[in-house]
Amino acid sequence: MHFKSMIYNFGLAMSALGLILTLIGLVGDIPPLWNPGMVMFTVGLAMGIGRWENLRSFSFTVWIIAGFVAAMIYSTELIVWGGFNITHKWIVFLVIQATMFSMGTKITLRDFIDVMKMPWGVFVGTFCHFLIMPLLGFSLTKIFSFPPEVAVGIILIGSCSSGLSSTVMIYISKANLALGISVTAVSTLVATLMTPLWVKVLAGSLIEIQLLSMIMDVIKIVLIPIGAAMLHDYLKTYASATGKRVVHILMYISIAWLIFISTGGWGSLIEPMSAENQMMMIVVNFVAGGIIWSVFYNWLLRKKPGIEKIMPTISMLGIIFFTTTAAAAGRDNLMQVGLALCLAAFLHNIGGYGIGYSMSRWVFRLDEESSRTIAFEVGLQNGGMASGLAAAMGKLATVGLASAIMTPLGNITGSLLANYWRRKEIKPKPSTPVTTASSSAIQEQ
Repeated sequence: MHFKSMIYNFGLAMSALGLILTLIGLVGDIPPLWNPGMVMFTVGLAMGIGRWENLRSFSFTVWIIAGFVAAMIYSTELIVWGGFNITHKWIVFLVIQATMFSMGTKITLRDFIDVMKMPWGVFVGTFCHFLIMPLLGFSLTKIFSFPPEVAVGIILIGSCSSGLSSTVMIYISKANLALGISVTAVSTLVATLMTPLWVKVLAGSLIEIQLLSMIMDVIKIVLIPIGAAMLHDYLKTYASATGKRVVHILMYISIAWLIFISTGGWGSLIEPMSAENQMMMIVVNFVAGGIIWSVFYNWLLRKKPGIEKIMPTISMLGIIFFTTTAAAAGRDNLMQVGLALCLAAFLHNIGGYGIGYSMSRWVFRLDEESSRTIAFEVGLQNGGMASGLAAAMGKLATVGLASAIMTPLGNITGSLLANYWRRKEIKPKPSTPVTTASSSAIQEQ
């Protein structure tokens, strides 16, 4: 605790110094003074805000803001290291896969089993999410008339699965955490098809969208890392001796396959195939890697149980990374459409909360606690998934802009709403519990 207090105090001191430098620099029009001052102020505040317990829940949000500020001021320095651009497609892929795996370790097979205990609530949450956010995003692109690739980015993030940050907001607000986790888990799986399909339908006229290619990318950056985390949970919790033996055999086959591919097998076996079959074989390679990593992580966790505690930190660092790099890569484009894009992202985010809550509460007749949960599940999107798909398109600086804006914005609005609802006690009243089927909802009406 003493060490934490030192970090808090150091951060606040740095933030105060940064604020002074910023004010002096702005008054005197001295960029070399206020540029580093702004970064010092936001980074120091992110380090020190945890000193106040009632503000501790905003810490992650402030870190995202700090990364965004640094991206706006030092865009080139942040993404080009020694002549190498860290926004390269494969680097973004690996970081987002690590982020998704880290998030996936907080979703268990039990969460999917629990879906059967509240099927109506999970259906409502998933249905509202994939209906409201894509169509709302599409409507906003028509209202604001953004350049095509920026518009695609809004539609893309609107079509992604629920953001796992929604779970944090649900926890803070004391809403229905079990329902939230189940909706996140299901929407992540459903996104494998729904995200590419919505983007193709709504954005296909703006830029060329290759449906199969996008499906393969979603599988690589979302489904495989989450699947690897689920395989680890199976080994950790449910697997019998026979089950573990089968998984280890699959691991050895995967190792042999990847060795074969890397020592000439790709050229002799895969290259003669069609482009579509090559994409599928790349996915096979990722699956093999996911199996190997899952078994390795399971072994490592048994040797070093403390590693599990740092997984949320890894996921947070990943979110900060792709938010910062997307903003830095698209800084010039953002300077042109920044205010309009911020307003559109705000309306998208707030609209998701409002419409998601209203539909679940008044159309589908869920209880207040569950309706608050679905508001977060609808309004908060998976920015990492959107950034990864934008990078896969080679358009992180344009298509990735919407996720760079909406991720920090969603964390700010989500934190504010969660803390507001936390203080607003739910009054008990007769309502339909989420564990009932839709027929029960009809009977209540």
